[in-house]
Amino acid sequence: MKNDFGRNKKGEETSLFILENENFRLSLSDYGATIVSWIYKPKSLELVAGFDNAENYVNHTAHFGSMIGRVANRIKDAKFTLNCKEYHVTANKGGNSLHGGENGFDKRLFMGEETADNQIVFTALSEDGDEGYPGNLEVEIIYTLLEDGIRIDTSGTADADTLFGITNHSYFNLNGKGSVLGHVIEIPADVYAPNLEDGTADGTYVECAGTTFDFTEPKVLEKALDTDDAQVVMTQGFDHHFNIPGEGMRKMGSAQANGLKLVVRSDLPGVHFYTGNFLNGNYTGHNGVNYGRQERFCFEPEFYPNAINYEGLKQPILKANKKETQSIEYLLFEE
Repeated sequence: MKNDFGRNKKGEETSLFILENENFRLSLSDYGATIVSWIYKPKSLELVAGFDNAENYVNHTAHFGSMIGRVANRIKDAKFTLNCKEYHVTANKGGNSLHGGENGFDKRLFMGEETADNQIVFTALSEDGDEGYPGNLEVEIIYTLLEDGIRIDTSGTADADTLFGITNHSYFNLNGKGSVLGHVIEIPADVYAPNLEDGTADGTYVECAGTTFDFTEPKVLEKALDTDDAQVVMTQGFDHHFNIPGEGMRKMGSAQANGLKLVVRSDLPGVHFYTGNFLNGNYTGHNGVNYGRQERFCFEPEFYPNAINYEGLKQPILKANKKETQSIEYLLFEE
C-alpha cells in the first residue's frame, strides 16, 4: 500500500509505504528511507518514535527511524584522507561531520517500489561531491518484513573509492511511551569506545568488565545509569560505541520490557548504544506521544566512529565498482 506523506523541504511529494503481516504493521517513507511506524499488532503497540507527515521530519534533527549515510556517526574535524587525498565534508555538529552531513541520507528523497508483499526497495544516487564525499554512489535499501521483525539490506556501488558505512536510527520503547529506564539491556561486547568532549570516539577501546559499560549479562538500564563514571556523566547517559566480536550476522544487543524482547543483529563491526539523553520534549509524534529525555533508546549498528581517521580499525572504505551490502535486523519476541 502506498499513501501520500506530504512534501519535503524542496516541495517534492513524498510517500508512505505500508507492509503488514499477522504480527506487524510497518510504515516506511521514501523521505530518508525511514521507518516511520512499527506496530506490534497483538499488543497494538507502537515500538518506534516517528511523525505522521514528512513536514515534521523536515524540521526535526533527531533522525527518527531514518537511514544514515554516507557514513554514520562523526567524522572529526569534518575531514579525512583517502588514497593520499584529503577530503573536506560538511561540518554540521560543531567542527565535526555527523551522520552524513547537513543533507545526509535522512534528508534525501529516495525512489520507492514495492517489489513483493513483504518488501520495499528504495534507491538513490549520491552524486560525486555530495556533502564533500568522492564518487557517484548508487544506493539500494531493501526493507523486508519478517514474521518476527524487520530486515534491512543496504547496498552501495560507486565509480570511485569512497566511504560507505550506514546505519538505521530508530528510537525504541517496548512500553510504547514513558521512561525506558526499566528496560533490561544486553550487549555482547568486551570493549567500548570512550568519547572526547566533542562526542567523537577517541580511537581506543576500554574493557567493559568492572565498569557500568558491562552489559554482557542483562542489566536494568536505570541501574547502569546510576553511576559516577566520567564517560556517562559527560554524555548524560550512554552514547557510546561497543565492539561486537566476530564476523557476519550476529547479535549486537537486546532489550527486554513489557513481556517483549527486541534483538538487534547486524554484520557491521559494532553497535552504538544511545539512551535518548538529548530528547527534550520538543517533539510530539504518534498518538500524541511527547518524546522526553531517556524515553527512547537506539541500537545503531555501525563502524567505529571516525574510523577513517584512526589506524588499526576496520574502515568504511568502499572500493570503486565493487558492490558492498550491509545488513541490520530488528527482531521482536514475546517473553
